[in-house]
Amino acid sequence: MNDNAILQYLTFALGDEVFALETGFVREVIELVPVTRIPKTPPFLRGVINLRGHAVPVVDLRIKFGMPSAQDTVSTCIIIVDVEIEGEQCHMGAIVDSVLEVFEMTNDQITPPPRMGTSIRADFIRGMGKQNEEFIMILDIGKVFSTEELSLLEAAQSGEAEN
Repeated sequence: MNDNAILQYLTFALGDEVFALETGFVREVIELVPVTRIPKTPPFLRGVINLRGHAVPVVDLRIKFGMPSAQDTVSTCIIIVDVEIEGEQCHMGAIVDSVLEVFEMTNDQITPPPRMGTSIRADFIRGMGKQNEEFIMILDIGKVFSTEELSLLEAAQSGEAEN
């Protein structure tokens, strides 16, 4: 990939930490809607939402990243992302405290993730970006959810669709 290629990132907050996702993986951002809980799923899986007639699994990123859960606020929203499950594109929702902005950065402005000092697993972080002297953790959405978890989500999604 070209180091000078300009990529766009959607930034969002979880507590005091700022994260970013490459906009190519982001389908849309929606306000928080009622989430239907699915029995026998991990705590980070909040449930599913109905998005234009499709059941979309929704993950609470705070819980997924081992952060304390927080009350939903008017700023809480769901980022709908595209993830690949066993070669198939699927939509998934990620609940975040607030969406901040879209900004541009080139690959050569991204540094490798630190070995320590962050509350989330290093393999979830693609790199560190900098904006206005603030560090932003750029997530690797493909690694945030393991294949087993994605299969579980897929099973939950198809089970929900049959009802």
